[in-house]
Amino acid sequence: MPNLKDIKRRIKSVQNTQKITRAMKMVAAAKVKKAEAMLKASMPYSDELLNIMRRLMSARPYLEDTSQKFYRAIDNYPELLKERELKTVGILVITSDKGLAGAYNANVVRKAQLRIKELELSGIKAKLFILGNKGYQALKRTESSKIVKFYTKLPAIPTPGACSVIAEEMAESYVSGEIDKIEIITTYFKSSLSFEVQVWQLLPMIFSSETQKGAKTESEMLFEPNMESVLQKIIPLYISNRIYHAVIEAVTSEQAARMQAMSSATNNARDMIKILTIDYNKARQASITQELLEVVNGAEALRG
Repeated sequence: MPNLKDIKRRIKSVQNTQKITRAMKMVAAAKVKKAEAMLKASMPYSDELLNIMRRLMSARPYLEDTSQKFYRAIDNYPELLKERELKTVGILVITSDKGLAGAYNANVVRKAQLRIKELELSGIKAKLFILGNKGYQALKRTESSKIVKFYTKLPAIPTPGACSVIAEEMAESYVSGEIDKIEIITTYFKSSLSFEVQVWQLLPMIFSSETQKGAKTESEMLFEPNMESVLQKIIPLYISNRIYHAVIEAVTSEQAARMQAMSSATNNARDMIKILTIDYNKARQASITQELLEVVNGAEALRG
């Protein structure tokens, strides 16, 4: 027969856990709203910048070899717009620093590992740039030789400044020829209950066939003050913004996943409390019955 004190202790422990998970669910819900508002606020700028890049690339700007020296690799637009023979792909894997988000990080890591295998089967090497401690801890056990950079303890609220640092380092690897393509593995946020792990191609820039069809109408685009000045400003903006947008998508999805995980944990705790309460009542009833039987048997013995 289960010990009543042990069952009561377990009920108290689960109740304390339930309080914690309920509080974490409420915190995650508030963070989801804030992150979703940030995502919606960034969408118009990102969409317009993407549209500008489509129009710009449809004009097919002539890129000639230039002797101009650039302090930052991300400003080296002639190299960033070149398409080279594909030998190595740089992959930015975006995960979180914290856990308790269900299968969120596991899904991103699994997608990264599948992408690496796809590339290796094609004879292409992969180099990893990992954002988030969870992704780094998971991938360093299996893909440690492929990790070039990892970024942890970034601000809880994504900032363009932090993302521009990542953009510069990835651009530097691209310009130096260490990688020939840049991809981003992030989590696309659909709603609080739905998000999807996706692979985005950042460099070289490839747009839809509809953009190419409209090349004739956009080919007479005028560049002021000149083509070089426009490209040198717009290319770094585009690369940094795509990384920033991918991070916001991932952060919003992470908080939504954490909210769902904590909601499930709270519900599971509630169900466990019900089961333990039933076990406690059964054990208490059995204890009372046993005590009554002992009293009756003692009375019968005295009568005899």
